[in-house]
Amino acid sequence: MAEIRLENVGHSYDGGATFALNPISLTWKDGNAVALLGPSGCGKTTLLNIISGLLTPSVGRVYFDDVDVTDLDTAKRNVAQVFQFPVLYDTMTVRENLAFPLKNRNVEKDAISARVEEIAELLGISKYLDIRPLKLRSDLQQLVSLGRGLVRKDVPAILFDEPLTVIDQNFKWTLRGRLKEMHNTTRHTLVYVTHDQTEALTFADEVLVLNQGSIVQSGTASDLFLTPEHEFVGFFIGSPGMNFLDGKVFDGAVIVGSTQIGTAESKSPIANGNIRIGIRPEFLSLSTSGNGVAVKINRVENRGGYKLVHADAKEGKYVAKLATDSNFTAGQSAHLEFDSQRTYLFRDSKVCGTVNTKGAK
Repeated sequence: MAEIRLENVGHSYDGGATFALNPISLTWKDGNAVALLGPSGCGKTTLLNIISGLLTPSVGRVYFDDVDVTDLDTAKRNVAQVFQFPVLYDTMTVRENLAFPLKNRNVEKDAISARVEEIAELLGISKYLDIRPLKLRSDLQQLVSLGRGLVRKDVPAILFDEPLTVIDQNFKWTLRGRLKEMHNTTRHTLVYVTHDQTEALTFADEVLVLNQGSIVQSGTASDLFLTPEHEFVGFFIGSPGMNFLDGKVFDGAVIVGSTQIGTAESKSPIANGNIRIGIRPEFLSLSTSGNGVAVKINRVENRGGYKLVHADAKEGKYVAKLATDSNFTAGQSAHLEFDSQRTYLFRDSKVCGTVNTKGAK
């Protein structure tokens, strides 16, 4: 187990003309479970491969517990890595595949046997131990590959590169829970790459959201959902993501179209001018009164546990997440009301304040 520290680490694949990973500095505490979350091409796998030693960064240094490992290859860093697709020896049984990393390190035979049984039980593959991986379907093969990464206890970190991509959707929930239990027991430092926000938010102690080669925000699931610091986080986190609409600030009043929805609040005064207003569907409400932004409902989706109400206004489109007993229907006119604690103001894509909707007129 190890603390991982990056000092001004960045990487370019074209000699410095562009950076796939813009220079970053960060520290992950020993024993943390960290998720790197973002869309394809955002730099998350590049960052993972720099930590593992598969890539040497174009700039910056990598440290494990204050030891500079920047120029060490993967074997010398002693990390375990699990890839998106199975990496196994087809000439060996599942049992032999799981045992192989331990045999290479001269672990005693009885200890190997016990550890293999433990990992097989954790992953639910005990009945396949004496079968060759080639005879298993792809999701079971990936479980074996996952087991190879988990079987060693002496690694400073375990690195996962979208390991659940080929796992059956129903089993993902179970497996995420088992991996979380394993982490709580072993306290390995885990770094987990994914584009799936559910995986990241339910598994990790800390989530780093990346976009276009930069970290736009890091924090807990609650931090990212309730207090987004960047428009991309508001858009990318949540299902559906945050509503964004154009408005303006004038002498402290926040105005959408011709409607004042509240007053701007921030640590420093917000200059007059155009502004972006963001609010999650969970914090929008609808009323039939004359307050709020006038909208017309174009459709209602009943999702079982809640309803998504899609509404149009002159200023844009909105989605509100309402209780199943709400009775709004398509074609109905209504007014949108904004939560006073969860309506954010953005300039240059970064949050600059909130809206006190109690000041609405």
